[in-house]
Amino acid sequence: MINTQIISVINQKGGVGKTTTVINLATALSFKNKKVLVIDLDPQGNATTGFGLLDEGIGKTVYDVLNGNCSFEESIKNTKIDNLKIVSSNVDLSGLEVETANETRRAFLLKDKIKEFIASEKNDFSYIFIDCPPSLNLLTVMALVVAKSLIVPLQAEFFALEGLSQLIKTIDRIKIKLNPELYIRGVLLTMFDKRNKLSSQVDSEARKFFKNKVYQAVIPRNVRLSEAPSHGKPVLIYDKTCSGSKSYLRFTDEFLEQENIMESAA
Repeated sequence: MINTQIISVINQKGGVGKTTTVINLATALSFKNKKVLVIDLDPQGNATTGFGLLDEGIGKTVYDVLNGNCSFEESIKNTKIDNLKIVSSNVDLSGLEVETANETRRAFLLKDKIKEFIASEKNDFSYIFIDCPPSLNLLTVMALVVAKSLIVPLQAEFFALEGLSQLIKTIDRIKIKLNPELYIRGVLLTMFDKRNKLSSQVDSEARKFFKNKVYQAVIPRNVRLSEAPSHGKPVLIYDKTCSGSKSYLRFTDEFLEQENIMESAA
């Protein structure tokens, strides 16, 4: 049976590069012939549109899976990229918290739906990445319960580290009560501007706090990186020579290198 890694990309702040990281890490891994699935768990559906899938007539979404309208497998759809599939999302998902208010196992909803598929013959994914919403709500808790590890994008700006303390408290609570295996795999610095002293300060503070969990690769502020989603393409396809693309390729190499180290340690 294939060993599928479920990794949630999380930060309760919006606009820190979560979706951009999910889209481009997934794309870079698919270029290396890894089979990858992205679950868009944000009602804004940015990962869905970032891969060029439009909201209308999109078929079954993650909302249909969570409310029991379809199986997990039925919601998986192709993107335009080989080896890369997606479970899409739209604004319907924002009603889920109210709709499941009386369910006792609602924190485990996503895990329960995915579990059967992962154990089946039909699963050939090496990685499942979950793009979390920019808040600490039920959807985020579901993503923390189902994942084994987390990637935290951290923008190199003022207040960035302050917001993280709340996230770490939430992660610790989830570990105690719902998912003891959960751990932070790595912290990725985004929106880095090397001309700005503040970026370097956040960099050194993050490395002081998270030690070797902070990736050496940093993602710069880059116009092409912010343009790519409006064209429905990962930046690695939109402009593979720009500084944003090169940084995400470096990050992907580091991500895989980390895997080799983890495997040899095990």
